[in-house]
Formats: sequence, C-alpha cells, structure tokens
Amino acid sequence: MMDNRTFLIAGIIIALAVGGLAVFLASSNPDGLESTALMVQGQKTLTGDTPSDAEIQEPESAVSYNPPLPDYTLEGYGKSGDLLAMLVGTILAVLVAIGAVKLLMMVRKTDRQD
Repeated sequence: MMDNRTFLIAGIIIALAVGGLAVFLASSNPDGLESTALMVQGQKTLTGDTPSDAEIQEPESAVSYNPPLPDYTLEGYGKSGDLLAMLVGTILAVLVAIGAVKLLMMVRKTDRQD
C-alpha cells in the first residue's frame, strides 16, 4: 500500500507530465466560450477555421482585470513560456490544495478538542 506522501508526489509528477504534454499537443483553435463569442460576433462560422486576425471584442466594464498569465503563456517566450506558465500554475494549484487540506485539518482538530 502506498503512503500519503508517495501518493502526493506521484500525483504531482503525473499532473506535470500531462500538463507538459498538453502544451505541445493542444490545439491553437479556440473552443468553448471563445469560439462561441467569435461566432456571435460574426468572425467565425460554426464549422470553419478561426481566422488568424480574429479577436474577441469585450465590452467596456467598470471592473478591470489583467490575469497574471493571459492565455496560459508568457509573452515572447514561445513554447517554453507556455511550459513555464503550466509549471507555475500546477505548482500553485497543488500548494493551494495542500493549504486548504491543512487548514481543514486544523479546524477539525480544534473542534475535537472543544
């Protein structure tokens, strides 16, 4: 039987491997919400390829937000920037999950002591 630490390390290695492969295997064509937005704006047909100059036109908003890694990449670094963005994102997600579990364990421990 595998202990928790080994299981966590194996999970992180698998997540990094899948993410690393996804960087090189992912399609550059937008899908889901981006593709729908381009269709609604008349820049793309349902079954056609996305034009290279297509851009989603977002309405002005009172709230402005600039993501730290837009489109999951670092501008100007090519595929290595994509890979680095994936690595940083995966590590941050794992750290947040570990922190949430530790916080939950602390809360449960204090509830049992009361």
